[in-house]
Amino acid sequence: MCKRCDWATGQFPEYIKYHDEEWGVPVHDDKTHFEFLTLEGAQAGLSWSTILQRRDGYRRAFVNFDLEQIAEFDDKKIESLLLDKGIIRNRLKVNSVVTNARAFLKVQETHGSFDRYIWSFVGGNPIIKKWNKMSQVPATTKESDALSKDLKKRGFKFVGSTIMYAYMQACGLVNDHTTTCFRYQEIINNY
Repeated sequence: MCKRCDWATGQFPEYIKYHDEEWGVPVHDDKTHFEFLTLEGAQAGLSWSTILQRRDGYRRAFVNFDLEQIAEFDDKKIESLLLDKGIIRNRLKVNSVVTNARAFLKVQETHGSFDRYIWSFVGGNPIIKKWNKMSQVPATTKESDALSKDLKKRGFKFVGSTIMYAYMQACGLVNDHTTTCFRYQEIINNY
């Protein structure tokens, strides 16, 4: 049996699959970046398992994270999303997806891709930590503080430093798997 990070043990199969196949793997696809930006923002105040169980609902509701379509959502569309039981029906969070899609498109215009922009906050390479246990992992870092501040300046919503650090972990900008987790070295070996 594989040793995993403590937060992934004893969870439902999709949660374990997320840990084993996605968490901490460097992302370089803008659509995937936007998906995680949306999901991490939706998670604010909730558990990750709550969001992960609604992931397919988010993909459906937000047209598979098609930025151009989301940026065009109007008040009528937002009202219909607030009735969708497949997502978190919080008006501020739903509105933030539309706002963030518009801001995301501007970042793409300015930097050529969101990926180029986001990776600049870690010097283009994942930050490799060496935590022995999850209790050592911080909630924020100077990098997540800087990223949060810059995203807010660009008009993004639900991008506080804690949310952005979780995003950085999810998208592999930082490897926060514990050193005893089988994924720690696997991910490093694939850089």
